[in-house]
Amino acid sequence: MVHDTLCYIGIGSNLGDSVANVQSALKQLSIHNQLKLLSHSRLYSSKPHGPQNQPDYVNAVAAITTELTGIDLLHALFYIENNHGRERLPNQRWGPRTLDLDLLLYGNDVINEPDLKVPHPHMQERSFVTFPLAELNPELILPDGTHLQDCKSKLAGDDLFVLDSPD
Repeated sequence: MVHDTLCYIGIGSNLGDSVANVQSALKQLSIHNQLKLLSHSRLYSSKPHGPQNQPDYVNAVAAITTELTGIDLLHALFYIENNHGRERLPNQRWGPRTLDLDLLLYGNDVINEPDLKVPHPHMQERSFVTFPLAELNPELILPDGTHLQDCKSKLAGDDLFVLDSPD
């Protein structure tokens, strides 16, 4: 028997109309026939992680359910990124992008594959992930037993600005 898995997706954009890109990604998640969009956080503006000579990001987190495996979900996210003009350049980490979709959590699973690490390796260190994720599930406990609120309390969050309210 196949069960739907609750997953959290990090969404970011800092090229083009970033708000429209994030909203379009949320729409794509909502109409994908193998995903069910449950909810999403407000949109946030944040400074870029890594090189600072690029525009600020618009970020959000979405809660979905799916019957896809983790790797198949990752490929579905890549497809949505590609539809938004995302170019993956070798050796360009933390560079500007039209759309970035990260699989943050796949149920309570720990996935350690060459192309997929879940929970997302640096999510606990990033306010643009922990604050929107805490909006969706403030009582969340990560697969390693860490409480999300503990991660959030270690981050100032003063680099985030709320842009809107969820639909």
